[in-house]
Amino acid sequence: MGFTTSLTNHFLIAMPGLQDPNFSRTVTYVCEHTDQGAMGIVINRPTEVTLGELLTQLDIPTRLTAVRKIPVYQGGPVQTDRGFVLHTAGPAFDSTLNITDAISVTTSRDILEAIAGGEGPRQTLIALGYAVWGSGQLEQELSANAWLSGPADDHIIFRLAAEGRWLAAAKLLGIDMNLLSGEAGHA
Repeated sequence: MGFTTSLTNHFLIAMPGLQDPNFSRTVTYVCEHTDQGAMGIVINRPTEVTLGELLTQLDIPTRLTAVRKIPVYQGGPVQTDRGFVLHTAGPAFDSTLNITDAISVTTSRDILEAIAGGEGPRQTLIALGYAVWGSGQLEQELSANAWLSGPADDHIIFRLAAEGRWLAAAKLLGIDMNLLSGEAGHA
């Protein structure tokens, strides 16, 4: 099967049966999808780490209490020591990939400095690590029904509470995940 449709700027919504601990009940925002493979960031796995702790480790000062309390997400199992900031459009940074006119991902330190100074993008999601699929791998997993996919929604990424994102992303497709699971009631 050849490469047909790019899922860039789409959600990958883990099906209830997906048991991989890295992706069970996750929503992944696809930053890039080409015939070479795909890269995305899990948007519903907050860690115990706060941005304040991360900034301290990086020697970036901030006096903003709200900034210090921002949760850092587990973006995926690859390069978990590397930071990624999903954000709404705004000023340019050293290493920014514009995914759409409205959403970008930045990996350079200058965005964290801007956020620490209260001058960052209006909405952000900060993650450590990312998810990656080799050529044809994501298409294979989609045909094996490991994932649902649908257009991304910035409200879900940036404004909805993390614990509600999995059900909300599926609901965008008209799917109630609670009804999909053939194993209701079993943990």
